[in-house]
Formats: sequence, structure tokens, C-alpha cells
Amino acid sequence: MWIYLLCMNVIGFFVMSVDKRKARKQQWRIPEQRIWLVAVIGGALGCTLGMYMFRHKTKHTIFVFGLPFLSIVHCSLLIYYYIILS
Repeated sequence: MWIYLLCMNVIGFFVMSVDKRKARKQQWRIPEQRIWLVAVIGGALGCTLGMYMFRHKTKHTIFVFGLPFLSIVHCSLLIYYYIILS
């Protein structure tokens, strides 16, 4: 499980990096739905870190509040799973 989450967060970080690079070059972009998909299936923290590190999607309110909120939800679920259920 930890390897999966690590991989998904690396992918989330990478997705934000690639999309920012493509935005600067005015090339084809990664769809926002795909960014959200990566975040929802475990890469929220990586997407959030990438968003702030690359200053990408920071003018979009849904990303500024949604990605950190999703990161908190994921962390809370992990804590619940490992502390409460174990």
C-alpha cells in the first residue's frame, strides 16, 4: 500500500510539472479531469506539492482548496486505517 501511495504521489507531482511546462510552451495540456483522477486515486499530496512548487493552477479556486482538502482526507483515512483498525 505504501509503495502504491508513493508512486501515485510521484505521478501527481510529475503531472503538475509536465502540465506547467506545456502551459508555458502553449502546447497541448493535460486535462483537468486527469489531474483530478490522479489526485483522487491516491496522488493528492503529490499534486498539491506540485501545484505550489510549480505555481500551477493556483488561480483556480477548486484546485487551491480542493487538492489540500483531498490530501487531508487521504491522510485522515490512512491514520484511521493504521491506528484505529490495526
